[in-house]
Amino acid sequence: MATSKLYVGGIPYRSTEDDIRAAFSEAGEVVSVSIIMDRMTGRSRGFGFVEMADEAQAQAAIDRWDGKELDGRMLSVSMARPQGDRPAGDRPQRSGGFGGGNRGGGYGGGNSYGNNDRGGYSNNGY
Repeated sequence: MATSKLYVGGIPYRSTEDDIRAAFSEAGEVVSVSIIMDRMTGRSRGFGFVEMADEAQAQAAIDRWDGKELDGRMLSVSMARPQGDRPAGDRPQRSGGFGGGNRGGGYGGGNSYGNNDRGGYSNNGY
């Protein structure tokens, strides 16, 4: 049986996987639901993935939920792309070193000589 995975953005933060499963069941058979959680807080990041039984049901779910409101939030539903197929612009950019940025701390942090918040020398790091 072929399956189709959907990306779902705008998931209400209080929604559970069972809530999303119930909503998407209106469009067909839901194979799996995964809400992405923040590792630090354990709370929802507001997006996830829903796997439908086939492409026709996935398209029905897109037609039913894309741009529609669920518990006060507007959902964005589309076919999920495999991670390797995403353009580089979809990945978060990281700034240099361990501290990074102009005034970041730690290794790789920026050096400021009169251009920091206090107007004096700063070697941010070490």
